[in-house]
Amino acid sequence: MKRCLTCLVLAFCLAAIAGRAPARVELPAIISDNMVLQRGAKVPIWGKAADGEKVTVEFQGKKETAQAREGHWMVTFGDLQPGGPFTMTVAGENTIEIKNILVGDVWLSSGQSNMAFMVAAAKNGAEEIARSANPKIRLFQVERAVAVQPAENLKGQWLECAPDALKKGFSAVAYFFARDLLAQRPEIPALGMINSSVGGTPIESWLSRPTLESSAGFREAFTRDAAAVEAYPQLLKAFERQLAVHPRRVKQARAQNKPVPRRPVKPQAPETNTQRPAVLYNAMIAPLEPFALKGVLWYQGEGNAARAYQYQDLLTALITTWRKAFRSDFTFLNVQLASFDGLPDWKPGNLDATWPWLRESQLKTAETVPNSGMAVIIDAGEKNDIHPKNKQVVAERLALAARALAYGEKIVYSGPIYKSMKREGAKIVLSFDHVGGGLVARAGDLKTFAIAGADERFVPAQAKIEGDTVVVWSDAVTDPVAVRYAWLAWLEGANLYNKDGLPASPFRTDKFTDPTRAKDESKTPSQKRM
Repeated sequence: MKRCLTCLVLAFCLAAIAGRAPARVELPAIISDNMVLQRGAKVPIWGKAADGEKVTVEFQGKKETAQAREGHWMVTFGDLQPGGPFTMTVAGENTIEIKNILVGDVWLSSGQSNMAFMVAAAKNGAEEIARSANPKIRLFQVERAVAVQPAENLKGQWLECAPDALKKGFSAVAYFFARDLLAQRPEIPALGMINSSVGGTPIESWLSRPTLESSAGFREAFTRDAAAVEAYPQLLKAFERQLAVHPRRVKQARAQNKPVPRRPVKPQAPETNTQRPAVLYNAMIAPLEPFALKGVLWYQGEGNAARAYQYQDLLTALITTWRKAFRSDFTFLNVQLASFDGLPDWKPGNLDATWPWLRESQLKTAETVPNSGMAVIIDAGEKNDIHPKNKQVVAERLALAARALAYGEKIVYSGPIYKSMKREGAKIVLSFDHVGGGLVARAGDLKTFAIAGADERFVPAQAKIEGDTVVVWSDAVTDPVAVRYAWLAWLEGANLYNKDGLPASPFRTDKFTDPTRAKDESKTPSQKRM
């Protein structure tokens, strides 16, 4: 009887200890050693604790206290002293000390593979890594994950920028952006770069479910997803059949001195598929909210080119959703698609009907959403590589836009952007914003201009710069109504710049909204698709 009583008491004590475990204060991964907090903003600090537990956060001589409700608590600091390093103390039943904190500016970078593209793989990657040490730059790499519901936490850690940190894998665009921005604005006390990006993903993966459900057009993402989930078992069976015969096919190919067939690729299981709607927002963005941000860098679009017309609405919705979630009208900068001609084994011509229209959606978003901008990189592409290695020029142009839009510098930060047109006889005169020091044609006469009459037949056009305008004409079109510039996926020869060295964005003056209806004869013989 005594032994049973002892066991009962022991069990009760263990249960009590287990029951009290959640009372310990917990912090999300983003609030940890080496972090950067946003200057000049209301800075939330949050975490978990037992219901009713009092949590006190002390930082820079200030104390803020909150009581946990439903297991969560949050305090807010304002007027933080820039610089550092500082230490923060979070105390409840237990005490957590966060060290080596800097107060400066925080930027979130996100998107698909070109944002995920690592420094090591970029142009001169090894040299860039070797000279990367800078304790004023802090890096937080969000680990790849998916979730069907918004997660409370994610995996990642803040690291001081150094060769070892970059060797672990970090966005080249994000790192080069921070480096260039600090070089031009050394008064910035610190830069925190949070990278949350996954290759091969559509924008719908980065939008919240409520946002996607708010529009009939957006809800199509769930229809496509349901069809993919339903098809998965049959795709898996087909893969298994192909895998079973693959060794025999390899043996036969070698015996006949033929190319060895590729190993079959296993279809992505729904539970790990990063292309499903909202799953990356849930797993890799929601847990960061509402960490205070200065701005967002967005490099994505390849995964949505087939739905290019919808992209402006989707990107605008993403900006609106994220700004609301992060409680900030932060600066949003997107990267326009670079030139690309497809992979060597792709069917020629399948990009011209999509990529120019996606670029237009990116441009329109930058023009219509307040406090947003775009980096034009049509001159930085590689013909048969969707991942151009010159990420330095991408970051340089993003940093220019950031200096103007986020930091208020009076600088030229964009190449020429089409503004308006007027007809003068058989010619069309184009006007531009962001002319800077003036318009210029690089390497000879202007190229990749096309002109059309009311029949919508675009033909190659001549073009010349007159002051701050471009005059376009063709002897084949006596009654012109529209002009297009650089309206191809691969833009070899597009050479309209301003004298500040920034390229013009591709554009069209027409309202021919159906690219499958409009006839296009604007390609030179070497550019024509079969």
